[in-house]
Amino acid sequence: MDNRAIGFFDSGLGGLTSVQEMHEQLPNEKVIYYGDTARTPYGSKSPATIRKFATQIVDYLVSKDVKMIIIACNTVTSMALDPLRERYPNIPILGVIEPTVKKVVNDRCTSVGVIATKATISSNVYGDNLKQANPDIEVYSLACPAFVPLVEEGIIDNEIMELMIKYYMDDFVTNNAFNNLILGCTHYPIIAGQIKQLYPGIKLYNSSAEVIREAKQYLEENDMLAENSSIKDRYYASDLSENFIAMTELLFKDRESKIKLVELRN
Repeated sequence: MDNRAIGFFDSGLGGLTSVQEMHEQLPNEKVIYYGDTARTPYGSKSPATIRKFATQIVDYLVSKDVKMIIIACNTVTSMALDPLRERYPNIPILGVIEPTVKKVVNDRCTSVGVIATKATISSNVYGDNLKQANPDIEVYSLACPAFVPLVEEGIIDNEIMELMIKYYMDDFVTNNAFNNLILGCTHYPIIAGQIKQLYPGIKLYNSSAEVIREAKQYLEENDMLAENSSIKDRYYASDLSENFIAMTELLFKDRESKIKLVELRN
C-alpha cells in the first residue's frame, strides 16, 4: 500500500485525459498534475528544449514526493523518457508510447495509422517500436500540428475542428490501407468523438487509456495501490489559462478549488 499521489504532466491540458482514465480505472489514487500551459505546444519545439522543460517539471513533481510519474504527453515521451529515467532511477516513470504499442501488437493489427505532433512523428518513435515488435506491420504516420493549439483554445466540438480534422485526415485515410488509428497525442482523445464520427470504420487506440492500464499493473505487482483517502487531487500550471481551469472543472469535481500557478525556470 502506498497512499502518495501519482504525478502527471503534459504541455497543457491534454494530459488531463490520462487523469480522467486513472479516475475510472484506479479511483483510490490521487493526482498531482502539472500543465505547462505557458509554454504549450511542445510539438514544434526542439528536442533539447523539450527535454529541458520536462526535466524542470519532473524535478518539481519529485519535490512533491510522488510515488510514480506518468508522462501524459507523447511528444515528451518520444524525446525525454530515457533521460528522465536515468535522472530518477528509483521512481517509476511511465510514458504513453510503450503501452500503446504493446496493445496494438497484442491485438494483432496488421496495419495502423498514427496521428501526432510534428515532434512525435519526426522521431518515428511509434513506427520504430511497432516494427521492432512486429516487422510485418504496416505503419502510416501523419503530423497534425493544429490540433493541440485548437484544443488548448477550447475550439473542440464545432465546425472549425471538424474542418481541420478533414483537412488533415481525408487524404490520409483514403490513400493508406489501415483500419486502426493511434491517437498519438493525449490532446487527441478530446476530439476522438469527431474523428470516430467522420471515419466510423476505423478503430481508435487511446494512448491516455493504455498508459493507465500499464500503471495499474505496475502498482498491483509492486503492492503500491492506494487506499481510499480524503486527500484531494492537486493541479498546477505555468499559466492559469481560462480553458485549462474550465477543463479541470468540467472533468474533475473533487479537485482543490484553486489551481496553483507555478512557473518553472532554470
